[in-house]
Amino acid sequence: MKLPFTSLQLDLGFILLGLSSNPQLQKPLFAIFLIMYLVTVMGNLLIILVIHSDSRLHTPMYFFLSNLSFTDICFTTVIVPKMLANLLSETKAISFCLTQMYFFVTCAITDSFLLAAMAIDRYMAICNPLHYTMTMSPQRCLLLVMASWVLSHLHSLTHTILMSRLTFCGPNVIHHFFCDVQPLLTLSCSDTSVNELLAFTEGSFVIMSPFILIIVSYVFITRAVLRVPSGRGRYKVFSTCGSHLTVVALFYGTAISVYIRPSSTYSVTKDRVVTVIYTVVIPMLNPFIYSLRNKDMKRALRKLTRRKE
Repeated sequence: MKLPFTSLQLDLGFILLGLSSNPQLQKPLFAIFLIMYLVTVMGNLLIILVIHSDSRLHTPMYFFLSNLSFTDICFTTVIVPKMLANLLSETKAISFCLTQMYFFVTCAITDSFLLAAMAIDRYMAICNPLHYTMTMSPQRCLLLVMASWVLSHLHSLTHTILMSRLTFCGPNVIHHFFCDVQPLLTLSCSDTSVNELLAFTEGSFVIMSPFILIIVSYVFITRAVLRVPSGRGRYKVFSTCGSHLTVVALFYGTAISVYIRPSSTYSVTKDRVVTVIYTVVIPMLNPFIYSLRNKDMKRALRKLTRRKE
């Protein structure tokens, strides 16, 4: 007979199947994701170091970018080290499932809010340049970042409290590489309607509200750019948004495909692949996207390199 376990046992009794159950793939996957994790941490740390070492980058846009890099480091660190350990382990058990879920949701929502803050910054810089310095003051930028973290923690705390009230009646095997909300709900033997309603409504709100704000900001930015008489001028103005738009498309394209849909359409294989993209691949690519397409970042990086020599 399979005995139920509740919140007290929830952080003690789960097994993560990971990306693949094939023993021959465990070591290659370990090597690939270890390299990706190290590149993510070092790349984002480099972005933070470059921004803080160059006074010309002490602007709202780069302040938000440094916070985004810090969040991305936290984001991947919540998931990847345990995934790497499980790839080399036979038990694949996790003893802090709710804790991992809490910090994963927090970092994911913070990423979303910070991308929206960066869109606001670009809107003010392009559409209201005369009021930019006053509107995007250091105090208001700091307030936006703090609000992003506070709202994310409150959102995650709500999900975690509701999850802790559920009863789980084995099997305790999660068909995923970390403790996400939806895989945990599928294992519960109690009524999950409230959790699913919250995930679909309030979850949709915290993901879609920043996304809609970004879309509206870029509608106004596009209108302002199209008023610029010369083609070269339009390109110069809009090129400052290119990196941000790339990250927004990657992040929201994958996140929306996983979370903004009914739970009945949940697919283990498809969701694992898509989740790898926004939890591991995108944080790894962000430093390259923001540095390779940004002249200020490349100049500051060369300056920092010469200083180290």
